[in-house]
Amino acid sequence: MTTTRNEFALPDVGEGLTEAELVKWHVSVGDTVRVNDVLCEVETAKAVVELPSPVDGVIGALCVAEGETVPVGTVLVTFGQEAASDAVPESVTAPEPDEQAPTVLVGSGPRAPGARRRHLRPRGGRGTPRPAPGGSDRPRAAPPVRKLARTLGVDLAALAAEAPGGVVTRTAVERAAHAKTPAAQAEPPRETRVPITGVRRATAAAMTRSVFTAPHVTEWLTVDVTATMDLVAALKRDRDWTGVRVTPLLLVAKAFLLAIRRYPEINSRWDEENQEIVRQHYVNLGIAAATPRGLVVPNIKEAHRLDLAGLAAALDRLVTAARAGTTPPADMTGGTITITNIGAFGVDAGTPILNPGEAAILAFGAVRPMPWVVDGEIRVRQVTQLALSFDHRLVDGELGSHVLAEVGRILHDPARAILHV
Repeated sequence: MTTTRNEFALPDVGEGLTEAELVKWHVSVGDTVRVNDVLCEVETAKAVVELPSPVDGVIGALCVAEGETVPVGTVLVTFGQEAASDAVPESVTAPEPDEQAPTVLVGSGPRAPGARRRHLRPRGGRGTPRPAPGGSDRPRAAPPVRKLARTLGVDLAALAAEAPGGVVTRTAVERAAHAKTPAAQAEPPRETRVPITGVRRATAAAMTRSVFTAPHVTEWLTVDVTATMDLVAALKRDRDWTGVRVTPLLLVAKAFLLAIRRYPEINSRWDEENQEIVRQHYVNLGIAAATPRGLVVPNIKEAHRLDLAGLAAALDRLVTAARAGTTPPADMTGGTITITNIGAFGVDAGTPILNPGEAAILAFGAVRPMPWVVDGEIRVRQVTQLALSFDHRLVDGELGSHVLAEVGRILHDPARAILHV
């Protein structure tokens, strides 16, 4: 087994990502690992990703604390025959680059035994826990973790003895806060500060950029979707659809795709650099999904090519992965148009903000039984509200109205879908 001392740095796990938050370590100092064993989980602006070991070796030191955000290229872990006792070593001996070294997929691979070595200073990045000066017994923790402990009234010294490598993590502080006795919780903190990182920070930046770049227009339509809800119920009973997840969102997505086929200009983007409108002859359908880490918008590639069963399978896979935090980075890029299902939260309607770079987004509200006029008589029908926001540089009111009305017509009478085949 190869045990050459080495460093593994945070790789670029997505397209152009510059930093990531270390969510969880799967190894400890002194552990023996083999190639592709999971070292840790990191959260980028797009998803949570597991990082595998690029080499066989022994964990020498963990150089980044859980909860810390670091730039791409930061050393996360070192490998060596002797395990280091501190999470951040006083010095790290790293080999110089060797053109004959074997290639690895991520991080830094093993170096040739005779490679010249150089002495590196310890990294003092923001939030990196350091040994206490003068051999003090002060517990070791990153500054954000110390601040959280003060806010929650948690004694770091009480946690340090059982902390891996002697470094108290954010997770340990939060767990200790929840375990406090009722008496200790009688006077809870008046406020809690949560760092803006990962998915939530990326979402905030993207939405701000979208609002201040694209002139938004939103149109509304209230639709009787009784026939669509009947079709959902019928498909669920159909033996040929056993095992297929059929939801109202599936039918809304299909109706939207059919409307895009009829009015393809809605599926465009604005190229500011070249001053061009780019008509996209393919549909990568984004599905906005709420997750514990914030809003993400993975997309179904080539959605316009899928039949209803294929669309159902792709939609189920996409939503399941998003909620589990396992969406591949590739699914988070290249979207062309989006649907957001606000009805899942019991909300009737809203004004959705465009996903940056896209021309339109459709919001699907809650389906409710409501009085509705049918053939001159008031009846109880299943009714929903649709809202279409679009970039007025790309889409004028006529085109936006045609698209929204067409989605409504298909959902009111799903049999109209055969006209698009």
